[in-house]
Amino acid sequence: MPGKQRMWMWIAGGVVAFAIAFGYGRSTTVSVAAQGDVPGAVLEVDPFWPQPLPNKWLLGHVIGVAVDSRDHIWVLHRPRSLTESERGAAVDPPTSECCVPAPAVIEFDQEGNVVQAWGGPGDGYEWPNEEHGIFVDHLDNVWIGGNGQGDGQVLKFSRDGTFLLQIGSAGPLSGSHDTTRLGRAADIGVDAEANEVYVADGYGNRRVIVFDADTGEYKRHWGAYGRPPDDGELAPYDQQADASPIFGDTVHCVQLSNEGLVYVCDRMNHRLQIFRKDGTFVREGFVGKETAGASAWDIAFSTDADQTYIYNADGGNHLLWTVRHESLETLGTTGRRGRMAGQFEATHSLAVDSDGNVYVGETLNGRRVQKFMPAGD
Repeated sequence: MPGKQRMWMWIAGGVVAFAIAFGYGRSTTVSVAAQGDVPGAVLEVDPFWPQPLPNKWLLGHVIGVAVDSRDHIWVLHRPRSLTESERGAAVDPPTSECCVPAPAVIEFDQEGNVVQAWGGPGDGYEWPNEEHGIFVDHLDNVWIGGNGQGDGQVLKFSRDGTFLLQIGSAGPLSGSHDTTRLGRAADIGVDAEANEVYVADGYGNRRVIVFDADTGEYKRHWGAYGRPPDDGELAPYDQQADASPIFGDTVHCVQLSNEGLVYVCDRMNHRLQIFRKDGTFVREGFVGKETAGASAWDIAFSTDADQTYIYNADGGNHLLWTVRHESLETLGTTGRRGRMAGQFEATHSLAVDSDGNVYVGETLNGRRVQKFMPAGD
């Protein structure tokens, strides 16, 4: 074996040993209540995923993660969030050798290699001022939202970035009862059977709203507890108070489960609310209710048939919660605030592939995506 190859194998082996010795390759779940049920109760980080980005690319705020039918991982980030120093190679003349903003939408394969990347303003649609939320549907169409000032639209593209549909339009906020425009939408989910798209709407409005996924025709909308949405003044979150009768800041995620229910993240109110597809309220559960940081940012389900676990991204406390799906009981946490592998800074979005691997995007100062595997698999 050539000396240089031996040297790099020795370095890689040392990195792995260091990671294991200091806990970076293991779960930091603080509870063992979930162990012994199905794989996925405890997660461990893969410190070598993804592979280094090509073309001197650098990620900004990672603001959405999704998985497609081929188990490829899609990441949405904000290229415009990079500082002048970070994008030094993109200015004229360059101020540094690296870096340049990566395209907003990046597709990775299972090994963490970039397959393709695209995104940004184009003909026939209004690209959001601030990207927010990505979903890849059953046909591998890519949906994108935006939560910037004036973002009142969601966009649908084919896998290769061909524009297909815009729902809503850019402009001033028009309230939670406007069925023609959105209000800084946070997240998107598609019901393949009914061919409907659900939008967590979001940062300006306080509702879930549903449209036809091909035509964009309005179907229905609702607020907390299935009632008409309320855009009134929000009271500060109070851990000791009764549950808020309205959605707080922000209606941040929407996910459809195998049981045919709609799960909604009410971020500031530290809760998940669950509905039938017609907007009928079913139940709610709280995640990190006694913590200081807003906790319910995004969720994804484990991939066993019963979807035994819900993984909850908690950007207020910079960690992941594992929640038992059936009871909505919190079982433990993974990670803590930090910049090492397996730790988090502004945990924002997550998605799960068919093998149960969990991909977590970090926004603000995090600016990366990490892969976690079911421990022991």
